Amino acid sequence: MAIAKKKIPMKASNSSPNAHPPYLQMITEAITSLKDRSGSSQPAIAKFIEAKYKESLPPNFKKILSVQLKKYVKSEKLFKINNSYKISANSQKDKTVKNGVEKTAKMKRLSQVKTPEALKKNVSTAAAGKTDGKMKRLSQVKTPDRLKKTKAVTPMKQKSLKKGNK
Repeated sequence: MAIAKKKIPMKASNSSPNAHPPYLQMITEAITSLKDRSGSSQPAIAKFIEAKYKESLPPNFKKILSVQLKKYVKSEKLFKINNSYKISANSQKDKTVKNGVEKTAKMKRLSQVKTPEALKKNVSTAAAGKTDGKMKRLSQVKTPDRLKKTKAVTPMKQKSLKKGNK
């Protein structure tokens, strides 16, 4: 007696694979429109994307978003600071080149922000002693008279000194 197995048709999801834009585009759009100085958190990004692309997102969207955020941090398209995500300067430069748009003043300021790698390079050159002759040693710097510490005698110390001298 053989039992016949029924074929169960797979549910077709209500969204096609290309119904929404790529995750990087959605994430950067969310971060730029939220305009938070300290970066945007994962729940804030998810809320923004859900509000905008609700019909075309898969049911496991939040898990996919988490994986994509980690991937983009690893590839340095985003960087993470205290559980908040910001768009890296390199990613913004690529975006302006692709669109053929000139850099705005804001983009110029963002590109001047030093990344951790640039800071490491500056520290290593300073440690190696490679200076351009503009830096002075601490012993060569003259401190202004107003910044020099002088021993000020407080009224309490004056009383104790008078008692001790008698």
